[in-house]
Amino acid sequence: MAIHPIDYRYGTSEMRAVWSEENRFRAIVTAEVALARAEAAHGMIPREDAETIAISAHDARLERAKEIEAEINHDMMAIVKAVTEVCGDAGRWIHYGATSNDILDTATALQVRESLMLIEEKLGKLLCVLLARSAETKTLVCAGRTHGQIGVPTTYGLRFAIWASEVSRHIERLRQMRPRVVVGQLTGAVGTQAALGDAGIEIQETMMEFLGIRPVDVSNQLVSRDRYAEYFMLLANIATTLDKIGLELRLMQRSEIGELAEAFGKKQVGSSTMPHKRNPIKSEQVCGLARIVRSAVEPALQNNVLWDERDLTNSSPERALFPEASVLTDHILNVMISVMDGLEFNKANIRKNLMLLRGVNLAESVMIDLTRRGMSRQEAHEAMRTASMQALAEDRDLAEVLGERPEVTAFVTREELNALLDPDAYIGTAVRQVERLIEKLTPLCR
Repeated sequence: MAIHPIDYRYGTSEMRAVWSEENRFRAIVTAEVALARAEAAHGMIPREDAETIAISAHDARLERAKEIEAEINHDMMAIVKAVTEVCGDAGRWIHYGATSNDILDTATALQVRESLMLIEEKLGKLLCVLLARSAETKTLVCAGRTHGQIGVPTTYGLRFAIWASEVSRHIERLRQMRPRVVVGQLTGAVGTQAALGDAGIEIQETMMEFLGIRPVDVSNQLVSRDRYAEYFMLLANIATTLDKIGLELRLMQRSEIGELAEAFGKKQVGSSTMPHKRNPIKSEQVCGLARIVRSAVEPALQNNVLWDERDLTNSSPERALFPEASVLTDHILNVMISVMDGLEFNKANIRKNLMLLRGVNLAESVMIDLTRRGMSRQEAHEAMRTASMQALAEDRDLAEVLGERPEVTAFVTREELNALLDPDAYIGTAVRQVERLIEKLTPLCR
C-alpha cells in the first residue's frame, strides 16, 4: 500500500528507482563484491573465492534478506547471510574485515552518484530552456519592480538570464562537490582497519577503484556526515532557486498583472467551483515542495553530531531524507522545465503595466540627465521626487508636470523630456548582458 506521495504522485521513475529498496540492496551487494575482489587482489582471501562471489552474489534476493532480518533484527547482517547462501563455500569470506557502515556508506555513495547524474542532467535541461527564453525576450521591455512597486524598466530576457546564471552555479557546485560526497570507506569497527592488517589502506583504495569512487582519507566507523550535509544543502539550494522562479511566475500571473501564464490544457480544470479559474498550479507545487526539500538540511546537519566513534541516530533519518529530498528535487526540476517550455507571454499587459505610471517610473532617467546638464544631483533628485508625487496625486503624465516646472525646463525641452521618458530607451546594457551570458553558458546546455 502506497503511503508517501512520492510513491504515486511526485517524482520520476528513474529517480525513484535510484532510491528504491531493490536498488539499495543491489548497491550493497555490489559493495560486498568489490570488497572481496579487493581483498583477493591483495592476497587476503583466495582469488578463486572472490571470483565465485563476483559471479554468484547478485543471485541473492532482497526477499530472502528480509526473511532473515525478521529473525535476527539486523538489516546489514541479514544481507550478508543472504549473499553467503548463494556463494557456496566462498561465502565464508563475505563481509570479511568490514563493519556495517563500510558497506552501507559505500552503497550510499553509489546511489548518490546516480542521483547526482540525474540532477545534473535536469539542471542542464533547465539551463537550456532558460537561455532560450532569455534569447527570445532579450529586447522585451517590462516594468522592473522593487518592494513590489514598479521601478525603472528591465527586460524579461534579463530576468531569465539571471535565473540561468543561478542554475549554472548549481551545476558548478554539483561538479565541485561530487568528489567530496561520492566516497566510500573500508575502515572497520572504529576506523583503525585493524581487521585488515597492514594492507588496510591499500585494500580500501582498490575496493573503491573497482567501484569507480574515491575512498575517505580517514574515518571512524562511518563516512563523516558533513559530506552528506553538503549534498542536502545543494538540493535545498536548487529547490530554493526553483521556488524563487516559481514565485515570480505566480506573481506575474496574478489577474491584476497578467504578464505571464502557465500553459493550460484545453480540458484542464482550474477550480471545482469557479469555472473561470486558470491557476499557476505547477509553480505552486514547485514552491510548496521546495519547503520539504529545504527541511532536510537541519536533520542532515544534526546527523554529523554523533557519540564518540559513532551511534545510530543518523541511520533512521537518512532512510527518509535521501529518497525524499532526492526524488522531490528531481521532480520539481522536471516540473519547472515543463513550465518554462510552455510559458505564455501577454505582451499587451506587459506594455500596459510598463506604462501604468505615465512616466513616473522613468524619473531616474530625467534626474540623471538633469545632473549631466549641470543641476546638482541632489537638487535633481528632489525636483524629480516632488514632480513624481504630484503626477501620481493628480493622475497626470510626468512629462506634463515637468513641463510646468521652470527649474526643469531651464535644462530640457518638452521634446527632450519625451525622449528621456521612453522606457525602451532606458534599459542600459540589459541586451548585451543577456547576449554575453548566453555565449558563456551555452556550452553547459544538454
